[in-house]
Amino acid sequence: MGKITPHLWYDKEAVEATALYASVFPDSKVSNVNTIKDTPSGDTDIVSFELFGQPFMAISAGPLFKFNPSISFMVICETKEEVDDFWGKLSEGGSPLMPLDSYPFSARYGWTADRYGLTWQIMLDEQRSSGQRITPMLMFVGDMAGKAEEAFDLYTSVLPNSGKGELLRWEEGEAGEPGGTIKYGKFNLAGQEFAAMDSAGPHPFTFNEAISLIVSCDSQEEIDRYWEALSAVPESEQCGWLKDKFGVSWQIVPSAMDKMLISSDEEQLARVTQAFLQMKKFDIAELERAYAGD
Repeated sequence: MGKITPHLWYDKEAVEATALYASVFPDSKVSNVNTIKDTPSGDTDIVSFELFGQPFMAISAGPLFKFNPSISFMVICETKEEVDDFWGKLSEGGSPLMPLDSYPFSARYGWTADRYGLTWQIMLDEQRSSGQRITPMLMFVGDMAGKAEEAFDLYTSVLPNSGKGELLRWEEGEAGEPGGTIKYGKFNLAGQEFAAMDSAGPHPFTFNEAISLIVSCDSQEEIDRYWEALSAVPESEQCGWLKDKFGVSWQIVPSAMDKMLISSDEEQLARVTQAFLQMKKFDIAELERAYAGD
């Protein structure tokens, strides 16, 4: 797992959806499926998977949260044929947000929600300006419109090996946007590429827990530091989850949890599950005691 891993929340479809995505993209696979029993959402499937070799996670945990375009995934393609192939497979049963067409920024581009509601931006980039094939895109709307740069200033100050890349800004009055806000921005967080934009137009959505960002931590000190820097909504703190002041959800998780949650020992897994369900911020020592049966 990388330092930051996108996490997708489904009602019941995590296994089905991740199998679809792994079939669409090369160098992709479902790595592990595990079921945690007796959670507040009942039996919960947790899926680890890779797309283009990039790590993702998914969960089936009930209908609490729905995907929306505030966080989408930009797929960089080398040929028009690749764009059309990915578009055809991901848009089937879904709903386009921007039709597949030629645009000033790309000769072949489309933005679609797939059949599960997750949104994808499929883009031709013949020069492959990025080595990363799938980039999470955060769109700051509503009360958060105009705060994309502030948000990523925070993230790059907190996470190691981070910084700003190319920033394109809206001209005053362009598309009705305030001048100087982010039209498209590239950012590096912990060695991974993210993108962001501001959109001040009317949008019936904003960030929610359907898509969160897992930060893998090797020590309690690291967990404490990220928690202190990012958590801004106390009522959203639960089971390692927090929400920052911009509404983006994060999971601050011990790297050892990977091993704990794929245990084949049902009693061991049950002990760990009951331990973390009682926590807000994770306590590594307490989780290790539960794992060991102390």
